[in-house]
Order: sequence, then C-alpha cells, then structure tokens
Amino acid sequence: MKKVSSALLAFALIPTSQALIADEKSIVIGTNNWAENIAVANMWKILLEEEYGYDIELSNVSKNALYAAMAQGDIDISLEIWLPITDQPFLDPFEEQLEVHDAWYDGTGLGLVVPSYVDIDTIPQLTERADEFDYQGRPAILGIDSGSAIAGLTDDAIEAYELPLTQVNSSEAAMMAAFGAAYENEETMVVTLWSPHWAFAEYDLKYLEDPQGIFGEDETIYWFSRSDFASEDPWLTEVLNGWYMDDDSLGGLMAVIEELGDPVEGAQQWIDNHRGMVDEWLDVDAEAG
Repeated sequence: MKKVSSALLAFALIPTSQALIADEKSIVIGTNNWAENIAVANMWKILLEEEYGYDIELSNVSKNALYAAMAQGDIDISLEIWLPITDQPFLDPFEEQLEVHDAWYDGTGLGLVVPSYVDIDTIPQLTERADEFDYQGRPAILGIDSGSAIAGLTDDAIEAYELPLTQVNSSEAAMMAAFGAAYENEETMVVTLWSPHWAFAEYDLKYLEDPQGIFGEDETIYWFSRSDFASEDPWLTEVLNGWYMDDDSLGGLMAVIEELGDPVEGAQQWIDNHRGMVDEWLDVDAEAG
C-alpha cells in the first residue's frame, strides 16, 4: 500500500466547496468611501480570503473612475450600485461592458439631513433660514467628495430650490466629524447623508422633505461586475446573488466598525457574532468554482 503524503491528506480534508475554489483567484473589488461600502467590502474580503483562498484587492476610487476601470477589466466587481436613479448616470456610458446582478439591500434614503432639534422640515425652508446654517463664515451645506452622486444631486437641489447656500465638499469622515461636533453643541448644520448609515443609529436626525423629488424615491442597492465575471466565477456570482442585509444587520456591521475605528477588526467581530447568517450566504455548491 502506497504511503499517502501529509500534504495530499491535508488537501483531502478541505471541504469540497473550499477545495474547488482554493486556487487563489485574484479579484479586484472597486470601493468608495461610503460607510456601508467600506463595511461590506471588508466583510467579503475577510470571508473570501480566509475561508476560500481568494486574493482580494480593495481598490478605492472615485465613482467615474470605478465604472471606467471595470469596463476596461481593471476592476472585477463592486458591491454597491444604487438604482434606478442615483448611480444610473455612471452606468449609462458602460451598460454594454457591465452587468448589474441581484439586490442585497432595499429601501435606501438620500438627501439633506439636519438634527431633529432643528425646527425646519423641508428643503425650501432653508431659503428663509440660510444664515442659521453657517459653516466657516458662509451659509453652507456640508457634503462629501465632489465626484459623488449625492454631491451632484445637491448641486441640482441648490439650483432647483434657489437656495442661498453653497455646498462645501470634503471627505465623509471630515463631514461627519464636523457634524458630530455641531450636534454635541446643539448647533445648526445641514449635511448630505444617505441611508443606510451609522449616523442614524448614533444621532436623532431627520431628512428634509424634498417636494420636487430632486433626490428621488427610495432605491435599491445591487452589486455589479464586468460583463464576463459571472461566467468566470459562477460560484461567487451565486453567493453574492444570495446575499441580503437589512437595517439591523447592515446597521449593526457599520456600528461595530465605527465603534472599533477599524473596518477589518469590526468586520471580523461582526462575522464572528453572526456566523449563522454568514453561513447561509455561503451555502452554495461550488460547481466549477
């Protein structure tokens, strides 16, 4: 009887679903700086690398660069596209090269947000109260990077409602730091914000009503890829198509990351505490993985 090598024996003990995938497939995931995007990208990086042998690179780029790079094949997938309104302009030029897959979150929100203690309820009311929303010496709406979809929609809102405020763009982290300080001191501030976001669990906030519908209705978040990705990795495509999160699960993931101040540590802790949910996502036969 031939002696079985220890390496061969070790491989034989790997679960079938992992053995079929464990060829160190390299995948580039395009990311942006939105809190939920950072959260889920790090969660999937941990799961795919540590449990399935993938080599995952997170490539943080602007929205315009992400879609162009994916169309060219430099980015394989991205975990967040808001449709039918917010991200459609980014998708339009590349619809032939990209594929939108299944939804993983329903019922987003997007718009201008103030603390609940601020006694206005609609965007038009900002016109009469603009001087109260002073930031760095001028009436302002504090937003994120200028290339983001929400920044463009905010510019549209300023024009449509003839608001005497200027959008001040910065990073999400800088925006939330300024907003947190204002909230702590019960100061007046208006920011661009979206749901899901950890801020709604941390603070008592409200969206300003948008009578003209500039920011659109509730939307759905999908994942998307270069057009040939599904045929190259049918297992991961099926896994991601079966992935779904709600306000509790996604909000909890973001809250842990915010509390720990580290997306990797926070995502790992959340995974450890939600193994049942995670295992349901991963319970897919790895045929031709």
